[in-house]
Amino acid sequence: MEIKTFDDFLSTARKSGRRKVAVAAAHDEHVLHSVNEAYKLGLVNAVLVGDKEKILKLSDEIGLDVLKFDIIKELDDLKSAKIAVDIAASGEANILMKGRIMTGDFLKIVLDKGVGLRTNRVLSHVSVFETNNYHKLLLLSDAALNIAPDLSRKADIIQNAVYVANSMGIEKPKVAVLAAIETVNPEMQCTLDAAVLSKMVERGQIKNCIIDGPLAMDNAINLEAARHKGIKSEVAGDADILIVPDIESGNILHKTLVFMLKAKSCAVITGARVPLVVTSRAEDYVAKLNSIALASIICQGGG
Repeated sequence: MEIKTFDDFLSTARKSGRRKVAVAAAHDEHVLHSVNEAYKLGLVNAVLVGDKEKILKLSDEIGLDVLKFDIIKELDDLKSAKIAVDIAASGEANILMKGRIMTGDFLKIVLDKGVGLRTNRVLSHVSVFETNNYHKLLLLSDAALNIAPDLSRKADIIQNAVYVANSMGIEKPKVAVLAAIETVNPEMQCTLDAAVLSKMVERGQIKNCIIDGPLAMDNAINLEAARHKGIKSEVAGDADILIVPDIESGNILHKTLVFMLKAKSCAVITGARVPLVVTSRAEDYVAKLNSIALASIICQGGG
């Protein structure tokens, strides 16, 4: 079944049965709230690693019962992340979630070759949005992890995003590779990359999707804008996945959708053996809850 709304995320994840989430540096109000709600909805059980006294104090202040979860006391955030990562690497948890720890510190431990969470896939960040201004869910990558991806890395980023879309029931997602313009300009590397990526999918080097690019943002999501410019494309006006040129454009677009357009959002980092829930500290517990639901849906096939 294709997931078409955020309500579908929760109902589909519930049907999948409880997953186990390991939370690093779990002494965070929004994280605790989201994990507790996910438990109440039947999505997950949890092991919380962090400052146990703070976890209990925060839970008491917001009326949560966290004693139903395993709690491992570790005051040092880096050590708590290592414990949570080891739990996931051992197979005892299906999902790994970041709490009150810097993302860079968290990912450094995840990527440690001695831990066992790495695969031959590139790690990339995939966001999903539901907005009143678009006719379906919209995926975006990469807004948080890969700074200035080259052509090869962009191909991997697309394949990861397609994997998430496939997990959501979108059998052959339409991928728009974004640029400032919709024509190839040799002085703009992102337009050259977009054209090559479009050809790579035709040659089977990227699978299970349709790619077009370069496309400007208006052409990717608005069919009339594409028609006005004479663009004929299966993707134009109906994109499932937006691929941005770099982290700056992705981060700006992500935050514009969330904070200006009030889009519902969730996100995972995929490419590891388990999906990683690494949401912004500025996003509320609902975004974190939806991210847990997304991770629950995709984790049966690995990160």
